[in-house]
Amino acid sequence: MSDKPKAATKTEVFSALAEKTGLTKKQVAGFMDTLSEYIKSQIGKKGPGLFVLPGMLKVKRHKKPPMAARMGINPKTKEPIQIAAKPARIVVKVLALKQLKETVK
Repeated sequence: MSDKPKAATKTEVFSALAEKTGLTKKQVAGFMDTLSEYIKSQIGKKGPGLFVLPGMLKVKRHKKPPMAARMGINPKTKEPIQIAAKPARIVVKVLALKQLKETVK
């Protein structure tokens, strides 16, 4: 079996934040909901398309250009296949900032 630690659940995150800040779990949950709504308003259509959590990460809206249909090769059978075109679309990118990157090193 794997000895790799598992990612914290939502409840565990809220409990840890409540313990460290002295707030209740309900207050932490309310804060996280408010932060989530604020991020959505910033990266949404009417917002500037960018949200920065200082020292941690940058969340931005990115417009991907359309992709034309093209020929490709099926890696299993080595036969040529037609890859369908994709329309232009909006995606969300999250970039780790320097301070967060340094904690991983």
